[in-house]
Amino acid sequence: MARYVAFLRGVSPMNAKMPELKKAFEAAGFSDVKTVLSSGNVIFTARETSDAALVKKAEGSMQDCLGHSFPTIVRSVEALRALLAQNPYSRFMLPPTAKRVVTFLRNPPQSLPSLPIEREGAQILAISDREVFTAYVPNPRGPIFMVLIEKTFGKDVTTRTWDTIQKCVSAQDLESQPFVAPNHSTRR
Repeated sequence: MARYVAFLRGVSPMNAKMPELKKAFEAAGFSDVKTVLSSGNVIFTARETSDAALVKKAEGSMQDCLGHSFPTIVRSVEALRALLAQNPYSRFMLPPTAKRVVTFLRNPPQSLPSLPIEREGAQILAISDREVFTAYVPNPRGPIFMVLIEKTFGKDVTTRTWDTIQKCVSAQDLESQPFVAPNHSTRR
C-alpha cells in the first residue's frame, strides 16, 4: 500500500464540498482519505499501481457519487517528497514577492520548450518529467501565469502553489506520526 495525493482541477470555482469529495474517494475503495485545504487536494492510501489507473478510479467514483467529475492528476507522496527535496527554485534568483507554483501534467510534454519562457512577469523556469515550475509576481490583473501555462502545455493540467504541496506532504507526515502524550510528571 502506498500514499498518494490527488490534485483535482476546478474544485474551487465549482465550490465543491470537501466531505463529499472524501466520501467519493472512499467509495472508490481508497482508505485513510483526507482532504487538504479547499482547492481539491485529496490524500489517500491505495495499492501501488499506475497513476492513470488511480485517476480512472477516482474520476469514475466522483462521477457516480457527485454526478460530475473533476480532472484529476495523481502523484505518490514519495514523489512529492522528492520534488520538494529537489527544490528547482533554489537555482533562480526570484524576487521576494514571487509566488512559486507547480503545474502537474498528466504526461510528459511531447517536446521541451527553450527555457525560461517569460510573459508579463510570469516565468516558466524548469520542467521535470511531468511537472512545470513557474514563478510570478502577483499583479492586479490576476494570475497571468495560467495563460502562459495553458498556451505552452494545454488545459489538461492542474496547478498548485509550492506551499500547498508542502502542506499536502506535511499533512501526510503528521498523520503518520504516532501520538506521544507529553510527560507531565512532577516526580523529582
